[in-house]
Amino acid sequence: MKTTIQSRHTRLTIACAATLAAFMLSGCGGGGGSSETGVEASAGEGSVQFEIAAEEATLTLVDDGSTMPALAADAVAQPLFHLAPVVLDEPDLDDALDNTASGRRAPHAQRVPAGLAGLSSERLTLQDIESGRMQIASASASAAEDGTASALATGTVAKTYTPAQIRAAYGLPALPVAGASLTAAQAAQLGAGQTIYIVDAMHNPNAAAELAAFNKTFGLPGCSSQLLPVGTGLPLAAAPKDNCVLSIAYTTTSGALTNTAPAYNAGWATEIALDVQWAHAIAPLARIVLIEAPDPSVNSLTNAVRLANQMGPGVVSMSFGLAEASWTTQLDSAFAGTGMSYLAATGDSGAAVSWPSVSSRVLAVGGTSLSYTGTGSRSEVAWTKTGGGISAFVATPTYQSSALPGVGSLTRRGVADVAFNADPMTGQYVAVIKPGSTTQSWVSAGGTSISAPQWAGLIAAANAMRVLAGKPVVGSAHATLYGQIAAVPGTYAAAFADINAGSNGSCTICTARTGYDVPTGLGTPNVSGLLGTLSGASISTPPVVSSAGVSGKAGSPLSFSVIVSATNPVTYALGGAPAGMTISSTGVISWAKPVAGSFTVTVTAKDSKTGLSGQGSYVITITSAALPPVIKASAMTGVAGRALTGTITVSDPGGYAMSISISGVPAGMTFSLRGQTITATWARPVTGKYTLNITVKDAIGLSTKLALPITINAK
Repeated sequence: MKTTIQSRHTRLTIACAATLAAFMLSGCGGGGGSSETGVEASAGEGSVQFEIAAEEATLTLVDDGSTMPALAADAVAQPLFHLAPVVLDEPDLDDALDNTASGRRAPHAQRVPAGLAGLSSERLTLQDIESGRMQIASASASAAEDGTASALATGTVAKTYTPAQIRAAYGLPALPVAGASLTAAQAAQLGAGQTIYIVDAMHNPNAAAELAAFNKTFGLPGCSSQLLPVGTGLPLAAAPKDNCVLSIAYTTTSGALTNTAPAYNAGWATEIALDVQWAHAIAPLARIVLIEAPDPSVNSLTNAVRLANQMGPGVVSMSFGLAEASWTTQLDSAFAGTGMSYLAATGDSGAAVSWPSVSSRVLAVGGTSLSYTGTGSRSEVAWTKTGGGISAFVATPTYQSSALPGVGSLTRRGVADVAFNADPMTGQYVAVIKPGSTTQSWVSAGGTSISAPQWAGLIAAANAMRVLAGKPVVGSAHATLYGQIAAVPGTYAAAFADINAGSNGSCTICTARTGYDVPTGLGTPNVSGLLGTLSGASISTPPVVSSAGVSGKAGSPLSFSVIVSATNPVTYALGGAPAGMTISSTGVISWAKPVAGSFTVTVTAKDSKTGLSGQGSYVITITSAALPPVIKASAMTGVAGRALTGTITVSDPGGYAMSISISGVPAGMTFSLRGQTITATWARPVTGKYTLNITVKDAIGLSTKLALPITINAK
């Protein structure tokens, strides 16, 4: 706040943190008196004295946004995350070896025990879930002791997506092969040189360790980490363009850097974990600055945003909120930094409007429930708990024009603007480490909390691509998203998936519909088209290698062509190929002498111009050659009157069922079959020569015959 005292003779401006009422009582909070010849006014820690004719003085307060509205001073925000009520199985290591591997399959499905299914997912923490499991175990043990134990009912199923699956579902550029050299264009698509500010409250002591576990498990680029101590020069130095850095800043209630970490809070620590990990998953080369406010008051959080403004251009992600109020617009100056984009979650309790997402200067991010199987297109409906509605206090912004499909005539600001997956039951993996532990657990996270940082990652990638092209950063994205994209049907269809099913309540505007709607805004991003429009640059996409199954027969030459979709010529490589298998420069796989068995071969196609690679898997099944049954037996020789026995074994190389017939059997000879062995017994052989004609025929019609001689000599 600036206080200006003006007269005919002089004008003096001094810094003042007091309210108007306080100033009128005691200057700027000081204890000076007044007279016709002078006034003493306190300014910070010092004071300013001047002479002025009091009866001629006028006083004006000019709001520069540095003070907090009285009604908001004590307001407290909440993190807006949800967790499915189950601790997930440890993810497999497929993505650690190939960071696109899981993108070709459906999400992990895990049943939620019936005893945990009743837990509210809102702001649920790992500690809450584990406490619930202990209570279930204790109750089960007690029931077993008194004989009343019963089986638990089947719970619901949580489906959880990996970074590779989210990138595939929404059409993000595939991550490059680990260790590959990137062109400037490829690095820009990953957010290189840009900064994402994650503003949260309280402290997560394991944020860096959780991010490291997340990156290692899913094959994402690693991040170095650092603390921004008191005295750090602002604005910050430019973000690096070739690696990720996680910078952590602790703030005071006034938004100043401090070396003292805020107190730990399990809920906010969970929020921090998912914000950091999923902003990085979308823009893995962007710098992330985590700003931890000392408490969740509107005052502390707003000042943390102001600190981000001082740190330099970037994208601010806010996954917190509280109900809008009359003071909402009085804090808009916090969202007016040069070169800044501001995004906020719309809430997670159904139809409602919350701050800061309601600000007309903030991109409000709503939520959907995602369905994606690893192939084809994704499908989505509005998440039942996503926030959204019509503001009671914020005027309709010019960008929400009635000319847009679905908008109609909004009486005030409509929330949301855009959306992303947010349902914890179609959630996303998040690594969580409890204080004092070094072992990560995995949870299925959602809430519009997880939607906002992912949209922040998209804006960061668009900024990097624009900078590379010599253009200014996106800044406030509303005009572009509404005016240049949504208002042009073809461009809109390419950049957004219009969500037209599902609802977040029972009101008339609570249902998703064609065009704009309050639960999902303009819809969810088709990232390739969206980034192309926001940046004005084409998106380098990696080759797509189709996976398939191939069959052949042992000993018979095998040859087939790999199916690849690519913009430029590609080179090929085989992984896991059996001895003798090769791939040509044109993508033809050959195997001169296949052997029986099942083999999974990975084909990597590398774009010769961009260096991007795509992979596909071929499952090759080689069956044994079709061979006839085999009969093994030795000639039988005996003496008249003495018992004679012999064995005949039969087998089929293909494992088929067999039928056996024997003719030329002398009188008195009998046979028994056990497995594939026939035992011939002749209790009282008679002198002479005999021939057993044995025929074995298998189920596919192949047969083998054997003439078995028998000689019986006289005594």
